[in-house]
Amino acid sequence: MNYLFEAALEIQSFLEKREWPYYFIGALAVLRWGEIRTTQDVDLTVFVGFGNEHDCIQAFLDKFESRIPDAVDFALKHRVMMLKASNKTPVDVSLGGLPFENEIATRASSYAFSDECSLFTCSAEDLIVLKAVADRTKDWVDIEGILIRQNTQLDFDYILDRLTPLCELKEAPYIIERLTKLIDETK
Repeated sequence: MNYLFEAALEIQSFLEKREWPYYFIGALAVLRWGEIRTTQDVDLTVFVGFGNEHDCIQAFLDKFESRIPDAVDFALKHRVMMLKASNKTPVDVSLGGLPFENEIATRASSYAFSDECSLFTCSAEDLIVLKAVADRTKDWVDIEGILIRQNTQLDFDYILDRLTPLCELKEAPYIIERLTKLIDETK
């Protein structure tokens, strides 16, 4: 089995035992919804809300090695843990707290990448929102691939309803314009 899938399954098993809401994002979710791209790590979000971060962080650090010193302080400050799975694959765990991040968890679903590997990933719409807010070059390439592959099945009203307030908070209205243009170009 691919080392990324092996690491993701290990993390997923850890989370399911604790019944914590989670979903894979990043390249594994892109593989499900968009075009194949290379990656060296596993990215996911665990919804912990606000005030429960320390218990979650400690549980992860009791099981998985940190890739950085001062892991607890870093995670509390940046809401992300930088870990290693037992096979040494880098794993970035975001600590979700916003209502939208909880909504993503409720919309996430399992996908069988192979007979041996089913992972709980965010929806295509939620992945587009997350990638648009991140607003990096590789994210826009991923969004284009998702739009090309999933276009007729996407709920564009949902995407724009969730993305607009996030762009307002970020003071980045150009993201909506860029996404709208890309949607039109890929139809």
